Formats: sequence, structure tokens, C-alpha cells
Amino acid sequence: MDTLASLADGFAVALTWQNLFLALIGCFLGTIIGALPGLGPSNGVAILIPLAFTLGLPATPALILLTSVYYGAMYGGRISSILLNIPGDEPALMTTLDGYPMARAGKAGEALAISGLASFVGAFFATWGLVFLAPQLVKVALLFGPAEYFALFVLAFATLGGIASRNQAKAALAAALGLGIATIGVDGQTGVPRFSFGEVHLYDGIDFLVAIVGLFALSEVFIFLEHRAGGAADDKAVKIGRIVPPWKTVRQTLPAMGRSTILGFIAGVLPGAGASLGSFISYTFEKRLSDRNGTFGKGDPRGVAAPEAGNNAAAGGALVPMLALGVPGSGTTAVLLAMLLALNITPGPLLFQQNPDVVWGLIAALFIGNLMLLVMNLPMVSLFVRVLLVPTRYLMPAVAMISFVGIYGISGSTFDLMVMIAFGVIGWVLRKLDVPLVPIILGVLLGDQMEKNLRRAMTIHDGDWTMLFNSWLSIGLWTFAILGFVLPLIVGRYFRPKIADEPIAEGADPD
Repeated sequence: MDTLASLADGFAVALTWQNLFLALIGCFLGTIIGALPGLGPSNGVAILIPLAFTLGLPATPALILLTSVYYGAMYGGRISSILLNIPGDEPALMTTLDGYPMARAGKAGEALAISGLASFVGAFFATWGLVFLAPQLVKVALLFGPAEYFALFVLAFATLGGIASRNQAKAALAAALGLGIATIGVDGQTGVPRFSFGEVHLYDGIDFLVAIVGLFALSEVFIFLEHRAGGAADDKAVKIGRIVPPWKTVRQTLPAMGRSTILGFIAGVLPGAGASLGSFISYTFEKRLSDRNGTFGKGDPRGVAAPEAGNNAAAGGALVPMLALGVPGSGTTAVLLAMLLALNITPGPLLFQQNPDVVWGLIAALFIGNLMLLVMNLPMVSLFVRVLLVPTRYLMPAVAMISFVGIYGISGSTFDLMVMIAFGVIGWVLRKLDVPLVPIILGVLLGDQMEKNLRRAMTIHDGDWTMLFNSWLSIGLWTFAILGFVLPLIVGRYFRPKIADEPIAEGADPD
């Protein structure tokens, strides 16, 4: 009952004109960002963080805006997947397998409607899971000491690659790079500058917002400049047809939505797994359970509903460890974690006690945002589809402008702008080398706390390393960390080629 009372207080916070307007704007912008191939929720949230600071928004409205963008981008990723066979982001990859064949068969509108409904079901019930699971996880988190927190951070890094990663070694390299960046600045324990090279501006370390905007937003601009891909999409590829699917089709997909919501939420709660794993597991499980006639991959509505419910449920599930433990469950929640830290709000066990208005106002806004997205996505599909016709050469300058104006508005430092450009170049190079960027961000965000907890634990136990494995909780976390790193090396080799080959093998036309 206390949980429901807290949720009611959250609705009192969320149901103000300002917060409702920000949720609506966030849902609209997020859907557009998700529909544009290549941007995705991580980039969308990173691009709009400077805007939130420029507008001078308090903590709760700023988080409502950005989480609405997050949920909207998860919805929007399906649009280009279904219509163009180009995933808006990685979680939407599995939607192409049956969504694009449906579009080629003249059922694009039905596929978009089913995917929108599945997205709503997944996100709505995942938000209820967040309501009831996060406070329980907080009670467990109160058992954590410095050694347990260090093991938890190791778990976050170890599982970050997951089954979706093409190369665990590259993910580990990126995490090490992020941890190295986190050590730049004056050592809090000894007061000695580290890796500052005599530059006074680096004494306070690298601002994680500068790193995030550079790695995500500016690297996207550099990729565009390299390829100069600015043409409009082919009009023939974006014909929608009938929007309302038959009730028989909806009824057929409802069990798939329910099963995929559960699987996706569990995948989202696991640190580092995220929406990509939720989408993949949901589609694979549903295909093995329901594909008796070999229709999956050829335009089966259940093949659209399953990954969409799974990836949106995972998006909600990923907020659970971020809010309750301060450990992001996905790349986008790592960016949201940076936003919380920038607002001087520390996620973790005490967040629900010290900032209940922020937490419960945010959760209530997620319910409202889901309803907005459902109402918005069905009748306005044709409008969002037209976004795909806007040449990239008009969008990328806007992304660059928002990045520069936003970062300068936050710090007022031209040095930060140069650092942001440097991170943009680094991000561009790493993307060409297929090195993931999210582990770098996680290293920059968590590196300082990870080091502090390790030093604190060592100080308490007089330098005895065995204290890192002294409690059942830390042993469990180390075990999951090792399994989380090793299993994808074995399982990922089996599953990843299957993801890459399936669109061709099942007859989806890549053109």
C-alpha cells in the first residue's frame, strides 16, 4: 500500500501542465529520433541533455523530458525497420525480420499498428514491474558495503557486452578506456593531479556530459560528413496502406506480447543486457514456440509483436537497477544516469528516501507517456513516416548546433567545446573500428565511485584483498560477473551469426 500511495503522490507531481507538456514533447521528439536510422535512444537522449540544461529545467521535469524521449525512441525505432528494412537502432533489428515482409505484402499499416500496440503493452507492464521491484531492490541494496558495491560495478562492466556484442574483447577495451578517462584529474585521496599534463582545466577531470555529447552526437555528425548520405527515401518504400489491423490478428498476437513482456523485462533488469537482448530473446523464444507453419520471417504479425514488446519491456526494466542501485541496465540509462549526477542527484538505495518526488514523479510520467505514445503513434504514423523523407544534410547541422550551444551554455568554457570535439573524433574512429561506445561512458560515469569503494574497502580491512569475497552477496555478484562475461563468448558465437543471417535466409529483401 505504501508503494501505491507513493505512486499516487508521483501522479500529483507529474500531472502539472509543465510536466505533461514536456512528456508530450519528449514522446514526439523521441518517436522522430527513433524513426531516423542510426540515431536511436542513446543518441537522442544525449543530444537533448544540453537542451534540458539550456532551458534551466529542474530535476523532475528534465528527467520526464528525457525518459519520454527514451520511451518515444523505443517506439519510433520500428518505423524505419518495417518500412525500409533499416533498423532505427539495434533493438529494432529483429522487427525487420517480419515487419519488412509485411510491408512488402501491402500490410505496412497493420505492421506499424501491431508494433505500436506491442510497444505499449511491453512498456506499460514493465513500468508496473518498475513500481513494485525497484523498492524491493532498494531493501537488498541497503546490505551493500564498499566491497559489495565494487563487485556490483565489476558486474556492470562484465555483462555490458552481452550476447548482442560482436566482440567481448572490444567491449572490455572500451570499458578500460572509460575507466582510464575517469582517473583524469586530482586524486581525491592524495591530492595529486593525475594525467592532467599540466592543464589546469583537467584538474576537475573530464565532464561526463561533454564526453557523452561528443561520443554520441558529434561522432554521428562526423559519420555523416564522411559518407555524405543525405538523400531522401524512395516514396515507393513508405506507402502505409490500412492502419487498423483485423481483431483476429490482434488476438493472435496478444499471447506473444505477454510472453515477450516478461522475457524483455527480465533482460532489462540484468545490468548491461538491455533492450537488444530483450528483443532477441523474445523473438527467438516466440519463433520456437509458435512457428509451426514456418511463417516467421515471411511476414508473421507475431514476429513483429514479440520483439517490439520485448525491447520496450527491457527499456522499462533497465530503469530498475539504475534507480535502485545506481548501475545502468542499458546504454541509454547510462546517459540518463549522467543526467541525474549532473543534477546532483545520486541514484541508489537512498534515492527513494531523499528524492521521492523525483522518482515517483518520473514513474508516474512513464505511465502518462505510454498512453500519449499509444494515442500518438496510431493516427500520426503517416506524419512520422514523412520524417524519413527529410534529407540528413538538414538534420545533422541541427544536431551539431544543439550540441555546441548546449555544452557552452552548461559550462561557458571554450576548452570544454574543444574536448567535446576531441571526443567526437575519438567516437568516430572507434565506431569505424566497431568498438562500442557505451562501455566508455559507463567507465567515465562509474569509474570514480568504483575507485572510491575499492579504496574504502581496502582501508577498512588494512589492505587485505580477500575482503572483496568475504560476504555471500559479494561472492554472488562476482559469480554473476564471471558468468556474464564468459557465457556470451560461448552463447554469442551461436546466436550472433543467426541474427545476421536470418533476414537473408528467411527471404527478407535487403534492398
